[in-house]
Amino acid sequence: MNRFYFPAWTNTLLGLIGPVMTLGLIYVVAVLWFGAVPNTTDVGYAPTQPIPFSHKLHAGDLKMDCRYCHTSVEKAAFAAIPPTSTCLNCHSGKDAAGQVVATAIHSDSPKLAPVRESAATGQPIEWIKVHDLPDYAYFNHSAHVTRGVSCVSCHDRIDRMEKVYQSKELSMSWCLSCHRNPDPHLRPAEFVTKLDWAPPEGKTAAEVGREIREQRGINPSTNCSTCHR
Repeated sequence: MNRFYFPAWTNTLLGLIGPVMTLGLIYVVAVLWFGAVPNTTDVGYAPTQPIPFSHKLHAGDLKMDCRYCHTSVEKAAFAAIPPTSTCLNCHSGKDAAGQVVATAIHSDSPKLAPVRESAATGQPIEWIKVHDLPDYAYFNHSAHVTRGVSCVSCHDRIDRMEKVYQSKELSMSWCLSCHRNPDPHLRPAEFVTKLDWAPPEGKTAAEVGREIREQRGINPSTNCSTCHR
């Protein structure tokens, strides 16, 4: 019986198997790694809400302060989602006595049907969270807001967004970059919710931030336990 002999060129192919498999493994790891980081998976995330609430209209055109709806942002870890009663302050067709309010805004709008249903049933509106940090990362809104970190630093110019989306990656390296150099993100605390704030003429935002940091002794921690408790 004659033996089968592989052609000589297969010796070259055999030598390439190792490098090709190595490159393939590196490619798979790279795809999984870069495909899973927040910069890839979350930036641009803009879920459709049960009510088409426009931050551009409310915070931008009408100049409503962020704290009117997000009441706990200065005193709690979370920026509270407004209850239905907050919406009804403007959009209810009747007052507490049951009298029709002539100044009510769009009280019969079909887009606000979920608000009226929520008020009638007592069930909260199921808003969908946009900026959703993983459970293993601790973030305290009040600790940042009361020190002069504006909503803009993490949420961007939300007063220009018809539909809210995540514009920052919110990754660990992104957070650390601010903790290591907070100056550009600090402003006088009274202007934290003034999203179109600009530094005084002749100064940069970083210069104003440095003065605030030095005056108030702000020294953000970069210790792991700060966020991973």
